[in-house]
Amino acid sequence: MSVAADVDSTAPDAAELAERADAVVVALDRAGDMVDPDLADRARRDLDAVAARLERGGDRTVVALVGGTGSGKSSLFNAISGLRFADVGALRPTTEVAAACVWGEEADKLLDFLEVSPERRIQRESLLDGDTERPLHGMVLLDLPDHDSIARHHAHLVDRLLPVVDLLVWVVDPQKYADEALHERYLRGLAGRKEAMLVLVNQADTLPDGAIEKIMTDITDLLAEDGLDGVRVMPTSAVDGTGIAEVREILADVVARPSVTLTTAQAEVDAVARRLAPAVGPEEPDPDDVDAEVEELARSAGVESVTASLRMAGQGPGRGAVARPEPPAESTVAAVRDGWVAKVSQELPDRWARAVDDAVTGPGRIQGAVAEAVGSVPVPLTGSGRAVRFAAAAAVLAVLTVVYVVLGLTGLDVAVAAAAVPALGAVALLVLAGRVRRGDAARAAQTYRSEVVAAIRDVARRTLADPVRPVLDTHRAVREALTG
Repeated sequence: MSVAADVDSTAPDAAELAERADAVVVALDRAGDMVDPDLADRARRDLDAVAARLERGGDRTVVALVGGTGSGKSSLFNAISGLRFADVGALRPTTEVAAACVWGEEADKLLDFLEVSPERRIQRESLLDGDTERPLHGMVLLDLPDHDSIARHHAHLVDRLLPVVDLLVWVVDPQKYADEALHERYLRGLAGRKEAMLVLVNQADTLPDGAIEKIMTDITDLLAEDGLDGVRVMPTSAVDGTGIAEVREILADVVARPSVTLTTAQAEVDAVARRLAPAVGPEEPDPDDVDAEVEELARSAGVESVTASLRMAGQGPGRGAVARPEPPAESTVAAVRDGWVAKVSQELPDRWARAVDDAVTGPGRIQGAVAEAVGSVPVPLTGSGRAVRFAAAAAVLAVLTVVYVVLGLTGLDVAVAAAAVPALGAVALLVLAGRVRRGDAARAAQTYRSEVVAAIRDVARRTLADPVRPVLDTHRAVREALTG
């Protein structure tokens, strides 16, 4: 079983801890409504409390007795301190305001911060005590108002002080230890601080033989269900002194560790980070991943049809007219936009996903930008200068062939033989002209497509990727602040 005395004796660095807490607050302020305001406000309050506690130094150990109405906190407070100071109600056993007992030098600044009124403070050590109280020197013992009181400000004070308490001592009633409000409202949310927790089953003197063991087993099982396995549970009684000496020994062990305040602050910052963790995603998506969207926008603008017709025109005359690009349908653009938003937002919580959607340009403006980008790239003229020149040369050779053939018919045998040379050249040039025409057409088609796709990619960057960068940068800042 463990209490705060079993935590790692290595104290966190106070400056680094304060810097991390400040970074979380700054990130939350930057995030605005992208983090649930109630969750963010609670985090700010707790982190402000941690910062205020750290400003008052780490030379004090704050121990709080926390419990519900009738649990006997005040009687235990008196038994542990050896003084009859805390109110013990007979008719209405409710702790109305916090009380504090200070061992060692006065701690007025700390008690002011803890909102303990001057008349509810007492200094424990005196010359009459000798060395009996020295092991608790530096401890501030609080008797907090009942967390289940109908007075709303009681619960508010408990909620405010829990984050800055170094050791939480939960005092439970043998009859009400399974109270759902205790477990749901408090214990289940304190799993990160189980090493700084002790549970006292009070009024053990009222239980029959054997009952206390069963109750302690039940409580241990309930704590395990709350994520608080390993928390020490022990019986106490202010009437017959059961467990009081042992509790004082535990407190002395806690006080002996100078790092306890910083460890508590570290635990509270970690607890805030855990509560905020669901408010961010595991990582930020890459907004520049727009390849699929660019291809779909190009297709919807008729780029593929234009490219194919350019290639076809290179096959020769009569192969069809070159197609022209056209503005993409707004419904198609809207589908591309919404699909990209869904892809980028799939790992983000709802508030961040809505922020991404709000940041991205509307489909009408995207449609206009795509149409303008496609129109800015001229469609190449069909035909190839080199192919035309080769064809012209082939025509000249064809004419020479005819001349030689005519001469051959007039009786010049050598002319007939010579006609074979330009004829073969003409054929070769015509074949070459066809190949050049097809090659030039393919290159023109590819160049056109590359230029149009580049223009559409620029549109996607301006209308999809760039607008969400600030949202994702803010998300990264919050996530990194939480992970430290």
